[in-house]
Amino acid sequence: MNGTNTSTRNGPPERTRFKLDGRSVALDRRVHAARGDLADLALAGILFSAHYARAVALSCVAPGAPIFTSTSPTAEAVSELLRGETFHALDVTTDWAWGFCGHDGYVGYVRRDALDLPESPTHRIVARTAPLFSAPDIKSPIADYWPTGATFTGEAQGDFIACAEGYVHVRHVEPVDALAGDWVAVAQRYVGQPYVWGGRGHRGIDCSGLVQVALGRAGIAAPRDTDLQCEGIGAPIDSDASLRRGDIIFFPGHVGIMTDGKTLLHANAHWMAVVEEPLADVVARLADAHVQPIIARRRIGA
Repeated sequence: MNGTNTSTRNGPPERTRFKLDGRSVALDRRVHAARGDLADLALAGILFSAHYARAVALSCVAPGAPIFTSTSPTAEAVSELLRGETFHALDVTTDWAWGFCGHDGYVGYVRRDALDLPESPTHRIVARTAPLFSAPDIKSPIADYWPTGATFTGEAQGDFIACAEGYVHVRHVEPVDALAGDWVAVAQRYVGQPYVWGGRGHRGIDCSGLVQVALGRAGIAAPRDTDLQCEGIGAPIDSDASLRRGDIIFFPGHVGIMTDGKTLLHANAHWMAVVEEPLADVVARLADAHVQPIIARRRIGA
């Protein structure tokens, strides 16, 4: 990529022009923000687009906000922002923002009313669901409920953390920079939550979302989808090695977490929930449709 500055006397401010030093490259549009008419300015040197935009950081202010493939009423929700997470907007209209998530680069459309000016969170919800009280009193009306993993800016006020929207009890939060010592235990807290395609824990969660949010609580960044996780996290486990707690098992289009040498924790469409069950049972179910039910075994910190 080459960049040149152009300006005219008494004219507009300097601007930078970009040109490609070769052909555009094929990019995974799930994690590279480019569509027919617009692309992220960061891609200017490798991808041709009619227009480029510089991303503007916004924060999710809804308890959870689905990320859609388009603005169509029938669009698929492919991921989800939790309260306090960053969304980098490239195109904003009255109703929608198009861009990518700050934590994993995932691209899509988010409802505009779920986003606001960026903030610097101080606390994270650790309760499975935390009531947001309207006053520093557990008997006060509940204004909303925030999911585990949601982050916000607040200050201690007695037994509560006061924030712009209300009050969260101190028993339900931790400092935003606290790291979980056992990420598998974090994942186990989701047992019983409904399986929701594209969910990351607001009112449901999917298989790769469970892996991503649990690892994230331990400070380990993970991609959003199963194929990206299979390529990008952990190290391969030798075929003759025994499985242990924290090993990640990949199936065709699916992923789960070992809680011990024989038990798999996973959000799945069979039970439509997050469950723990024998790995052998999962393999047996998948064997009817797949010659090789397990396609990869990976270990974090190997």
